[in-house]
Amino acid sequence: MSEAVVIIGAGQAGAQLAQSLRQGGHAAPVRLICDECHLPYQRPPLSKTFLAEYRDPAALFLRPESFWRDKDVSFDLGTVVGAVEPDKGRITLTDGREIPYGTLVFATGTSARTLPVPGIALPGMFLLRKIDDVVQLRPALNDAQRVVIVGGGYIGLEVASVASREGRAVTVLEAEDRVLKRVTGPATSAFYDRYHRERGVDIRLGARLTGIEGEARATGVRLADGERLPADLVLVATGARANDDLAAAAGLACQDGILVDEFARTAAPGIYAIGDCTRFPSRRYGRRVRLESVQNAIDQAKAAAASILGKPQPYDPVPWFWSDQFDVKLQIAGLTDGYDAVETIGDPASGKFSVEYRRGGRLIAVDAVNDGRAHMMSRKRIAEETAAVVEAAQA
Repeated sequence: MSEAVVIIGAGQAGAQLAQSLRQGGHAAPVRLICDECHLPYQRPPLSKTFLAEYRDPAALFLRPESFWRDKDVSFDLGTVVGAVEPDKGRITLTDGREIPYGTLVFATGTSARTLPVPGIALPGMFLLRKIDDVVQLRPALNDAQRVVIVGGGYIGLEVASVASREGRAVTVLEAEDRVLKRVTGPATSAFYDRYHRERGVDIRLGARLTGIEGEARATGVRLADGERLPADLVLVATGARANDDLAAAAGLACQDGILVDEFARTAAPGIYAIGDCTRFPSRRYGRRVRLESVQNAIDQAKAAAASILGKPQPYDPVPWFWSDQFDVKLQIAGLTDGYDAVETIGDPASGKFSVEYRRGGRLIAVDAVNDGRAHMMSRKRIAEETAAVVEAAQA
């Protein structure tokens, strides 16, 4: 059997795994296979500085090509995996090639969710998940005066801030009763709702999209209440789904993400999964979680490398996330779901405050707005206050 480590996906998680394996002394071949044509790159700036400045894509690369060459890490870019055969220890590419592996790692990330409404495939409709999405979006944005964004989460609001600062008329359609509902509490949502509105962004809450107007290209959107909004460009930013189809077809257990244990192992011998595409057990939060963050991609990749190298260490992080909108930085530590007490520290009107969430008296999450110190301290405090929960679960 081959001793090669084959990694499907060359994003932040796959790149970190390859690097950690080499740092840990792994000498066998390490091969990354990716359907994109770019070396591993940073994704968070896509909806922020990269969209605003539109620099050379190479500016986002995590490492130059020479780094990977020196580490003897090989890439198959622009290459699609068609099937995984765990019983034979090999994968098959859509071009017919068969590649054996000793260890296989899924680092397949996520795909942007779309909406099953008429006209969704018209020219003038955009998603934002990859460099190539920005390559298409940026020129269209240059020519647009009226921009409609479907979704009031991180990406939707980040793009709204970029487009609004450029002087474009921006409307955000959010189906829920507040923006950022999936990731923050009401106080933080209210701050960002007000901040965007004060800068000219038209936010429509409880807005349900029923169709896209236009024939040759999108010219507007139609809402459930019958209202029609004209648009030169429509961005759908309604979240992401785990790319777990390939794993599921190979017989691996999946549930909106590939199921792994605390060592990033699937139930199949020699097969691991890391990053946004996984769902792993968290004793800290008492459930399986799927995280879409740079922190998770890096740290879970390190945990997988340790397991592959024969030095397994359980992975149960305090997650953290961030978002830049206009001149405000939101930094979140922990997960808010299940909180039973909340406290706002500071005055939101000042533009610098934090919101603390507790469950059973323990701090489980903090939103820090323009307060880097509060964010760093909160990560430490959450780890300390939930340590007893982790230890009890391990006993």
